Amino acid sequence: MIVNLGKCLFLPLLFVSSFIPNVGAASGSDPMANPEAVVTSGRARFTVLTPRMIRIQYSTKGLFEDRATFAVINRNLPLPDFSTREENGFLYIETGQLTLRYKIGSTISASLKSPNNLSITMNLNGRDVIWYPGKEDALNLKGTKRTLDTASGDNQRPDLEDGIISRAGWALIDESPKTKRGDGSTTFAFEGQVDGIDWLAKPVDANALDWYFMGYGHDYKDAIGDYIKIAGRQPLPPLYVLGYWYSKYQRYSQQDFINLVNEMRQNDIPLDVMIYDMDWHLDGWTGWTWNKSLIPNPQGLINWMHSQGLKVGLNLHPADGVANYEDHFSEIAKDMNISGDRVPWMLEDSTFYRSMFRHIIREREREGVDFWWIDWQQNLTSFYTDGLGETFWCNHVFFNDMRLNRTDRRPFIFHRWGGLGSHRYPIGFSGDTYSTFGSLAFQPYFTATASNVCFGYWGHDLGGHLQIAPTNSELMLRWLQFGVFSPIFRTHGASQEGNERRIWKLDNFPMLLDCVNLRYQLMPYIYTAARQAYDTGISICRPLYYDWPEENEAYRQEGEYMFGDDILVSPIVTAADDNQKAFHKTWLPEGSWYDVSHNEMVEGATTISHYYGMGDIPYFVKAGAVVVCDPPMKNLKKASSSLVVKVYPGSDGEMTLYEDAGDTQDYENGAYATTTFSQMRTPSELSLTIAPRQGHYDEMPAERSYQVVFILEDEPSEVTVNGVPTDDWTYDGQMRQVTVNVPATDCGQQTVVSLQRNATDIKQIGTASIVSQKYYDMQGREYTYAPQGTYILKRIWSNGNVTTQKYLR
Repeated sequence: MIVNLGKCLFLPLLFVSSFIPNVGAASGSDPMANPEAVVTSGRARFTVLTPRMIRIQYSTKGLFEDRATFAVINRNLPLPDFSTREENGFLYIETGQLTLRYKIGSTISASLKSPNNLSITMNLNGRDVIWYPGKEDALNLKGTKRTLDTASGDNQRPDLEDGIISRAGWALIDESPKTKRGDGSTTFAFEGQVDGIDWLAKPVDANALDWYFMGYGHDYKDAIGDYIKIAGRQPLPPLYVLGYWYSKYQRYSQQDFINLVNEMRQNDIPLDVMIYDMDWHLDGWTGWTWNKSLIPNPQGLINWMHSQGLKVGLNLHPADGVANYEDHFSEIAKDMNISGDRVPWMLEDSTFYRSMFRHIIREREREGVDFWWIDWQQNLTSFYTDGLGETFWCNHVFFNDMRLNRTDRRPFIFHRWGGLGSHRYPIGFSGDTYSTFGSLAFQPYFTATASNVCFGYWGHDLGGHLQIAPTNSELMLRWLQFGVFSPIFRTHGASQEGNERRIWKLDNFPMLLDCVNLRYQLMPYIYTAARQAYDTGISICRPLYYDWPEENEAYRQEGEYMFGDDILVSPIVTAADDNQKAFHKTWLPEGSWYDVSHNEMVEGATTISHYYGMGDIPYFVKAGAVVVCDPPMKNLKKASSSLVVKVYPGSDGEMTLYEDAGDTQDYENGAYATTTFSQMRTPSELSLTIAPRQGHYDEMPAERSYQVVFILEDEPSEVTVNGVPTDDWTYDGQMRQVTVNVPATDCGQQTVVSLQRNATDIKQIGTASIVSQKYYDMQGREYTYAPQGTYILKRIWSNGNVTTQKYLR
């Protein structure tokens, strides 16, 4: 028996979680656990990683894997407090949160389905929960799946893989070498490197068991936060990736691409990314050589795109290898010592990797290709390495090759999910769905649920891929409205007659354009949420049960989700009636919410119903939120010199804006800046304080102007900026919004914008009974004001009588 006692260290996650491994595989991480965290008992080994996470290994050969594996790359965590003891033939490990009980010398196997040999006991909401090998996790909250190819409605829901959180309170990560992933592949170890990339290796014992028990109860955010400590972070994608992508499987010529961009500019459509789908290369599914009958001057076209502020991505279907008519076939065939008319795709072979990337990938990148869309749709596992998932391995190699060889930019790829660990290689392409309302209806749930495995950047074909009839402009609009509040904003469709993705050609273009503009308006908020995902593992889109884990409705309302910390989204996914209205219900959690579509505050813990017009998007902002926005933008190439700050009613609150250079890897080393925007409310004054900016990154703006919008406010008696009255403000009585313009200001200095309220002008909306601070009005009557949620409560004493009034804040 080995007795281990340790002390666990807790560090804040936001922006400073230094022991969480960075991108790559084992790079920047340590797969060898602290020896004091390891308890070995014969053929079984247990590693206490956190008070609520224990690694369980069993090998009949006594061979235990200490190298990084596909899902887990870091095990050297701060040592938790725990104790061990032997009693009546059992080994006990106790952490204060978990009690593990193992029958010394016994077999551990999922097939036993019994607690006799091994069990873990934990507490969930005051009751004991006992886990044992083979116990079914029927309440698992699921994760994601490789692709939604051919999805229609939710027909692929049964194929979702398990996530790392469960309503049962426990979940199991299975990294055993023989366990099949969703695509039929298995995990491997990492050992050694090829040109800096961690390379695959066979497990030390192919029949060993390797589990990670996670007993976090309903503390889902804590579970995910600890998961990224062992599995690595979600890297921050380049800022431009979050903008609008134009993508279409269409046989576009060089002039067609130029015309597309010019037409989008003429229609004032913001744009950041242009995709060249598979027709960029010579005929065939797999191709690497430019089709110069369509694109006679590839580098000239890419240079022109760059001059328009756009990035260019190329589609690849690499499965068929390199044919003899491709550029550089002879060099690659020689390197591989292969004769014949084709070099097969075998990326796990280091010689193939080096030759393929040196001769073909590097050449296209020198021509200006910014990133690769890896559209693997063929054999899911390698023909040459049994069990190796082609999706995962392509993700790993392409991402890390870009990280190591294109250090002037931030790495990312566009590919499908390859199993646990794929979150280290963003972003995801969800595949070819059918263009139906049913397919749209499944995507909010699918997108948010993927956060349960930290796969936070699904990019969908907005509008759907496979058209059943000519483009339905209403469906396109509702898909784009959802897309505003999804990780990646990319329209796409198949090359079918009538399958239109040029939104300016559709009859509801003004409303479609509103969606694109809203996406760009929200970009500071979205990018801040992306940084949060890097620091904490909590993705931009996440299910409601993260914040309301004990509310049944948070699990039942699968079509709703949180978009960042302050916005609840409930997209419309059904067709409108004959009056062009869609009936839609939204469950709102407890608290006060600003209903954007109806410009009103509503109380939560209830379900609301409305008929929504075509241009309406049901989304709701938490009371007291401050949401920093961009002014109208054409792309994200350059940071704006002004910001729009929206101050929502209901309580005090704040937002810490995150900024960096946008497309460098320097953010991993502290090159970023933050600015806190906070609001405070009293009965007589409402103020927004913009704190001095903290941090530094290259080319950050020295000063900024601001447009501060106070929502649902009555007209103030006075407006001040840094205590000085200003006349540069307007009041919209219909919307009840005060807009204050703040001239260019040093970002290193504090700025305070204040509204002076006239309390006697506040409209009474009800009665209540609570008191607070004492005041006197013009008639000398004593009264008190007490902030309470969305309201101010005013209690007046006059002639011995007491009246309590309830006012909107």
